[in-house]
Amino acid sequence: MIASASPKNEMKQDARGVVVSINDLRVWFELRRLGFGHAGYVKAVDGVTFDVHAGEAIAVVGESGCGKSSLMKAILALHKPTHGKIDFEGEDVSNFNAREMRQYRAKVGYVQQDPYGALPPFMTISRILEEPLIVGGVKSKEERDQRVRKAMEEVKLTPPADFLEKYPHMLSGGQQQRVVIARAMIMDPKFLVADEPVSMLDASVRVEILKLLRNLQESHNLSVIYITHDLSTVSYFSERIFVMYAGNLVEKGKVRQILDNPLHPYTKALLTGTSEPDARNAETFKELPPGEPPSLVNPPAGCRFHPRCAFMIQGVCDVDVPPEFEPEPGHQVACWLYDKNA
Repeated sequence: MIASASPKNEMKQDARGVVVSINDLRVWFELRRLGFGHAGYVKAVDGVTFDVHAGEAIAVVGESGCGKSSLMKAILALHKPTHGKIDFEGEDVSNFNAREMRQYRAKVGYVQQDPYGALPPFMTISRILEEPLIVGGVKSKEERDQRVRKAMEEVKLTPPADFLEKYPHMLSGGQQQRVVIARAMIMDPKFLVADEPVSMLDASVRVEILKLLRNLQESHNLSVIYITHDLSTVSYFSERIFVMYAGNLVEKGKVRQILDNPLHPYTKALLTGTSEPDARNAETFKELPPGEPPSLVNPPAGCRFHPRCAFMIQGVCDVDVPPEFEPEPGHQVACWLYDKNA
């Protein structure tokens, strides 16, 4: 199966404090007919709960339209929760005033998916990296210059003098993404959100960027949420995987639990789409049918995956929402197939 780097901190998870706690989070977007009449809601995130511990890297995995980006934007305080809470170091983010919000955003780094689109083309690399420091109130020009050079050295843009006066279009895609990572790290954050940080890069540099993020995460004791649709990359970077489908988390577990023993039919379907060749996948997952994610305006009753599931139990999966079952310690799945009382 998919090879994995062994995370150093995996066994220490329970001993670490919680940095980010998400409890029953719902992010709904109102639809209006002709701009006036209420026409329903897009339930992009619909009852998500999980914690991220200090120094822990977790991956949120799912196909396009599952709600990953809406979840990420809510964590970054770009979307206000419709219901539920996002706590950062024990404080409810939605209750922050303007000053507290600035402090929060200084502690949360963001690595965008498209490095070229994320970097202003009219600014030099020096100015791009200096900007967060200026906004953050670092008044000393000498200190700003030192922190810019240090950040560039950490992301292996060396020597810094070769890059400081260049513009983004003068750099390769991998170098641009290193600038994006340096900008995310320049305020010395405690928490990092990485939105598909390698999907726009050549295959030859993807592992390099993921290993760079992993090294930064460990050296700075960062908490990281890695957003992706590709299960083949999470083994390089994450300790736990949360599988998301149609606004819900359907499976949670450690990397090796999910990759070696996937439980939810949707997780198994995702594994068939990985770029890691394994002949056993064809036998294990051959019964899974193709299909499209459901409408988030009118999601199906019961388990939201049941219209695509080959193992659907009539009168159960299409009626009742499955709770989380725990077939093995630390491995939860929202699927009626694991109900021991059935």
